Amino acid sequence: GQLVESGGGMVQPGGSLTLSCVASGFTFIQYDMSWVRRTPGKGPEYVASIESFGGHSTYYADVAKGRFIISRDNAESTLYLQMSALKPEDTALYYCVVGAFEADYLYRGRGTQVPVSS
Repeated sequence: GQLVESGGGMVQPGGSLTLSCVASGFTFIQYDMSWVRRTPGKGPEYVASIESFGGHSTYYADVAKGRFIISRDNAESTLYLQMSALKPEDTALYYCVVGAFEADYLYRGRGTQVPVSS
């Protein structure tokens, strides 16, 4: 399986950004999916997860609640992360994984950088 993220880039504090993760090589609809971020000197931090199939159940880390929205388009095998009210501390490499929140994952993408700075 393969995951390819896009949508990252420099954004000012308070701004918004939507990340995408296109999946291939596995049956996307059957798997829970998650977004994870990593900053230099820190371990990976799960941001949000969405359940398989209809994605009716989502879960967010405290840092993401009220600001980030995870969603999926099974027809396009694509995972999204809508981010708003971004803060400098949100600066990180964001990547998607095949798996539930803080569980072992099956695949991970290389990620997309999100620098938040004025």
